[in-house]
Amino acid sequence: MDPDRIPESFPAPSFRGTQEQALADIRDAFAAGNDVVLVRAPTGSGKSLLARAIAGAAATTDDVTPAEATDAYYTTPQVSQLDDVAADPLLDDLNVIRGKSNYTCILNGETDTPVDRAPCVRQSGFDCSVRHRCPYFSDRAIASNRRIAAMTLAYFMQTAGSDVFRKRDVVVIDEAHGLAEWAEMYATVDLNPRTVPVWDDVGVPDVAGATDTLERTVRFAETLAGVCERAKDDLLRKPELTPDEAARRDRLQELRSELQWFVEDYRDPESPTTWVVDQPDGEGGPITIKPLDPARYLHHTVWDRGNKFALLSATILNKAAFCRGVGLDPANVALVDVEHTFPVENRPLYDVTQGKMTYEERDETLPKIARTLVRIMAKHSDEKGLVHCHSYAIQSELRKRLAQLGLGGRVRAHDREDRDAELESWKATDDPDVFLSVKMEEALDLAGDLCRWQVVCKAPYLNTNDSRVARRLEEGQWSWYRRTALRTVIQACGRVVRAPDDYGATYLADSSLLDLFERTRGDMPAWFRDQVDRLSTPDLPAFDQVAAGGRGGPSRSNRGNTGDGGRQGARSRGRSASRSARSGANGSQRDRSDRSSGTDGGSGSGSESGSGGDDRSDHPLSDVWGDR
Repeated sequence: MDPDRIPESFPAPSFRGTQEQALADIRDAFAAGNDVVLVRAPTGSGKSLLARAIAGAAATTDDVTPAEATDAYYTTPQVSQLDDVAADPLLDDLNVIRGKSNYTCILNGETDTPVDRAPCVRQSGFDCSVRHRCPYFSDRAIASNRRIAAMTLAYFMQTAGSDVFRKRDVVVIDEAHGLAEWAEMYATVDLNPRTVPVWDDVGVPDVAGATDTLERTVRFAETLAGVCERAKDDLLRKPELTPDEAARRDRLQELRSELQWFVEDYRDPESPTTWVVDQPDGEGGPITIKPLDPARYLHHTVWDRGNKFALLSATILNKAAFCRGVGLDPANVALVDVEHTFPVENRPLYDVTQGKMTYEERDETLPKIARTLVRIMAKHSDEKGLVHCHSYAIQSELRKRLAQLGLGGRVRAHDREDRDAELESWKATDDPDVFLSVKMEEALDLAGDLCRWQVVCKAPYLNTNDSRVARRLEEGQWSWYRRTALRTVIQACGRVVRAPDDYGATYLADSSLLDLFERTRGDMPAWFRDQVDRLSTPDLPAFDQVAAGGRGGPSRSNRGNTGDGGRQGARSRGRSASRSARSGANGSQRDRSDRSSGTDGGSGSGSESGSGGDDRSDHPLSDVWGDR
């Protein structure tokens, strides 16, 4: 890597905000000998452009010997972020490759078949006459031979050890704040009738109830891996497979690899990974095997893939803690802070707290939040709003109460299956509708009039029923617990203000958020601390369903614009409304348990519920893990 090439590799014709200074700081950090540079860059910094500049400093074949690594990877966990990169003309030299399931076969009669179910993966010895034109293999060939290959983090991790995507000189990871959690989620082994094709062929023992839970789980994993291997071999003996059989074969191979990784890691005396096992239904029931602090897994899938790394995010809150979580030596890691260029008065926080939203107190607090939401809707009678509901249980109750108040016509929502479609429909409307969202705190770009206000209904503490969370809290990791919640809040606050001249209000409805801010003040980026310091109580109109757009209210086309944050009257409309919003979601998010034990999080003696459940789709980050 040549750090001096970083500023000159910036792809835009000119700098904006603090980009020029940020590139100089990043250059200096690498020039000082750091292998990893954390770039803490807030919303609007142009992280993708900074990432492209860093990637442009990677060694070329003219710089090093043939045996040494060259070129760069750009990767992000967010599917939507990769879509943005692919559509940005300033980033047209980032060659995007996606998983096979995202491409369709071009053979006659197969044009509705994804490439991972095409004849080339179903028929033994199939010689594809159009392989050179296959969209997947074409993109793969281009990405593997060009200077910068761009892919999701899931695909990047899956290609570890690949002869096609070998080690490169520079790896840039965008939205890297959740790297440890993504690794934990991806390394989790879920064993249930849906994920184990041979479930009915094995007897599932009671592992969680045993005194030697992990040893018994390892023995079962070894047995199951053998059953998977034999079932896969039976399929491989067939000259041709149906699409369903091909899917079964691939899942058997994937599951066998997952089980072998777990067994090998557990038996490695030098592995730092701690494994926990859940089996709530006992003998015969599903088993979930989860890693904590999977540093060894990250070394294999990430850190062994490059010489130099740049990790970009707005919410890497604590350098030392982040490094511990991902298996890095802080001595070889530098932190570069990029200043926020959005005026703090354009991104106000308002205190409309109505009490705690813990499970025990929610029944009392939530009706008050619903009535407060009516008042907020009246204030913003002609502006679109977003409500971060945190869970489907909260979303359902809010939607029901608002409908009972006559506001069902202004309220939209989504479920686990149609989240992207409903989001896009809401974005496309000119009506001032309110969208009740679940798990959309990240990777959602609501610029300009797409959204002018939002409500955070609940402090987003992780679910203490999750064994990983419970284990960490047993070890006293309350600072980690609070930082994780703070990170989600900061991400949520960035959804509605996307440029220096943009503006939008964030209303805080859960009093636990105020306690969270007090306890995590030292971990806040300075620019977010400025927002918290200006926290104020808004002047909301009296409760009035009609003024909020309820039955009998004024037509939407005639509603006045009350504005927000001190602005009244006409405003500059539509300057950013044509920009697409990003959902960051690809797949479904389950919220199987909305209940936790204990009290409100952060006290050191209790906890707060997040979205529960044990399988990978229940993980707080599962909605960004859809594209492999």
